[in-house]
Amino acid sequence: MASGDFCSPGEGMEILQQVCSKQLPPCNLSEEDLLQNPHFSKLLLSLSQHMDESGLSLTLAKEQAQAWKEVRLHKTTWLRSEILQRVIQELLVDYYVKTQDTSVTSEDKKFHETLEQRLLVTELARLLGPTQDGEAPPLLGLEKADLLQLMPPSEDFVWMRARLPQEVEEQLKKKCFTLLCYHNPSSDSDSETLKAAKVWNLAEVLVDEKQQCQDAKSRQKEQTVLLEKKSATYSQVLLRCLALLQRLLQEHRLKTQSELDRINAQYLEIKCSAMILKLRMEELKILSDTYTAEKVEVHRLIRDRLEGAIRLQEQDMEKSRQVLNTYEVLGEEFEMLVKEYTQLKQATENKRWALQEFSKACR
Repeated sequence: MASGDFCSPGEGMEILQQVCSKQLPPCNLSEEDLLQNPHFSKLLLSLSQHMDESGLSLTLAKEQAQAWKEVRLHKTTWLRSEILQRVIQELLVDYYVKTQDTSVTSEDKKFHETLEQRLLVTELARLLGPTQDGEAPPLLGLEKADLLQLMPPSEDFVWMRARLPQEVEEQLKKKCFTLLCYHNPSSDSDSETLKAAKVWNLAEVLVDEKQQCQDAKSRQKEQTVLLEKKSATYSQVLLRCLALLQRLLQEHRLKTQSELDRINAQYLEIKCSAMILKLRMEELKILSDTYTAEKVEVHRLIRDRLEGAIRLQEQDMEKSRQVLNTYEVLGEEFEMLVKEYTQLKQATENKRWALQEFSKACR
């Protein structure tokens, strides 16, 4: 199909959104995906012209509708016979329950026994089925003709058949009233005429309620698809937001980190200075509590004298260092003179000691 056969881009996007939400299985196709893949979008539009809302092709949808129509027809026919058979069985069950509590008339007994006998013989004949040559012998060697002999008399059957519609109608009326009371409990106290009038409209009411339930299911399905679509969109938006936050952190945190570190360092420096001042204040407080003014003055005088003595010693040490530096200039000759002077001094001391000892001896 040529691209000129398609509608405008805006209308095409709207149709594509409907196709993705209704005719195709749930898929997370955003408008950006469809715009980035134009050929795929054209393929989806082309497929939508050959599909119904359920996703089937038009031919298969038509065949399916015809098949469902035939199924409903057969189902209606089967339900009619099934309902009639169950109503008749309930008639027999109610009759036997009734016989246990109260006595019944001969006509009721004859009617129900004839009906039961007719049903049993008919069911057994159906189970035997038609026999053909070459097939296995029937069950217990019975033939359909043997069962037909057990049929009730024709007069009783005709009489039972004439009364059966009335009994079935009465049983169906009871079931309809039971259904009405279940659907609308307030109708339990109504008269039989009013109940019959309500039952007449009950079918339409049930059809309307069924249609409302189906519409609600359809809306729920649409809301589910819309929720899945919005959830996918929300996830994509959330991922984009996370990527944007990551980029903001990477770009701006590194710029502000140095300023933040500088402020933290300045804060710690100020805090440290405050702690030092606090310690000095505590020290001064302890000293002021420990020493009086007289003791402080005495300690100040002692400190001044010691500092003066230290200064004098430092001056003497400086003079001695200058003298030593002067002697060091002479070199090895000065060392020889020092040694010779030392020897002479020792010899003089020895002779002075010997002279003292000699003077003592002369006395």
